[in-house]
Amino acid sequence: MSQRADFDKIELQLVRVLHTVISERSVSRAAMRLNSTQPAVSAQLRRLRALTGDALLVRSGAGMTPTAVALELLEPAGRLLQEAQSLFGRNSRSGASFDPASAEMSIRIAVSDYLDPLFLPELVGRLQQAAPGLRLDLQPLSAQFDYRRGLSSGELDLVIGNWLQPPDELHLGGLLSDEVVCLLANKHPAAKAWQRDPASWTLARYLDCQHLAPMPLAAGQPGVIDQHLTELGLSRRVAVRSAHFGQLPQMVARSLLVLTTGRLFCSRYLKGLPVTVLPCPVAFPAMNYYQLWHQLTHRSAALRWLREQVRETAQSLAPAEFNKFPNNP
Repeated sequence: MSQRADFDKIELQLVRVLHTVISERSVSRAAMRLNSTQPAVSAQLRRLRALTGDALLVRSGAGMTPTAVALELLEPAGRLLQEAQSLFGRNSRSGASFDPASAEMSIRIAVSDYLDPLFLPELVGRLQQAAPGLRLDLQPLSAQFDYRRGLSSGELDLVIGNWLQPPDELHLGGLLSDEVVCLLANKHPAAKAWQRDPASWTLARYLDCQHLAPMPLAAGQPGVIDQHLTELGLSRRVAVRSAHFGQLPQMVARSLLVLTTGRLFCSRYLKGLPVTVLPCPVAFPAMNYYQLWHQLTHRSAALRWLREQVRETAQSLAPAEFNKFPNNP
């Protein structure tokens, strides 16, 4: 068979199947995301294997792993789909309406739980009510997870978190801006001293405390708090690091550890735990929370609607005194 004949057998949907199967590393998950069936996607995968002359996905333990050829094809397949959207997605560009009530689609979001313990429950409730046919996968952000690659490859639709400097190559929408404060147990000597004399909570005392910190969100880099301290030529004693951010306030309540994070997050625990909030002796910049997305999904009416829901959820949780970003979904 000639190379031209092989090329003529490739349609855009087959490229989409290729991109999705490699990204998902699973025929069944790819079928769900494509609103197709597993037998249909399996048949298309057989066609792709014949066209490429490669297995593309191979068994690895209990799952599937892309071959080297498959990984090489992932980025050009994503570019091709993006160019096709630019060529033929006139409805998305002109702001075609999106009906969430009747939508059947899968959405993947990578999100940190730093913003507010109520944020994800509120967002899920809002999306379920407005779009009951939506299938939502929530991926935790971690240093081991390359969210930039996930967005550029189409594995992710949206990332939500806080950064001092978000990546330049991504679109961003500001959610809210929070004050950096310290959360301490009521029994902490520094908290008791502050009640008597707020001037006792000095920079030297803060740095000398034992601190509790979340795991950084980028491999090989400090978190935003330690990054700023380093820029100031300062360092603190981090006694405990944990990937379970939502459990940090309970750890504070049971120890003499100090947690430095946003006031909005800390305020949710003041009534339920024996903890208090102190101003931070270090002049930190505001803790800014963003949602990030790739050009690949920028013009999608459905994902624009999603970004609006995320922004409205975040801002509905923030008291009036919190600074809010302009609307820019």
